[in-house]
Amino acid sequence: MNYKELIQRITLLISSPARAWEEISFEEDRQKVFTAFVYPLIGLCGLAVFLGTLWTEGISYQVAMTRCCVVFASLFGGCFLASYTVNLLGEKKFQQENDLPLVRQLVGYSLVVLFLLDIVTGLFPDFKVLAWIFQFYTVYIVWEATRSYIPVAEEDRLNYTLIASALILFAPAVIAFIFNSLLVINI
Repeated sequence: MNYKELIQRITLLISSPARAWEEISFEEDRQKVFTAFVYPLIGLCGLAVFLGTLWTEGISYQVAMTRCCVVFASLFGGCFLASYTVNLLGEKKFQQENDLPLVRQLVGYSLVVLFLLDIVTGLFPDFKVLAWIFQFYTVYIVWEATRSYIPVAEEDRLNYTLIASALILFAPAVIAFIFNSLLVINI
């Protein structure tokens, strides 16, 4: 996937999640989500935080690079932690098959809101309050995925959506909190 396709996928996931999940269901390579979507967006998030720290705060490269690394590690680790946990809970609580590549696709594409918010708040830190509100659009994206993409019984759909969305939203936040707590530099 090139950057034109990346922008089209982002736009479709934000504007019409149901249609986006229909298109995603036709992807044969479920690992493509990482190389074509998740990794480029994590890189853009890190770059935005690095540039935003230097631009808005004018502090050292060390602090900017540290913030960049925290964002990178939290998004990267959060994606895999959420994928593993959603897959495990789907197996145990919702009687789903163990299909980690499918769940990784769900989590990877559902992180689109967090990616965009990290890019915007990285460059413009004053928008952090709005980011708290907009991140809950992830719940709607996951809701639409459970309609046609993720096999969930209709009576379990709401619970699955809420649990998966919470894990998608909080896994990167927990990792960022841990990294920030362990840093010598207070950022």
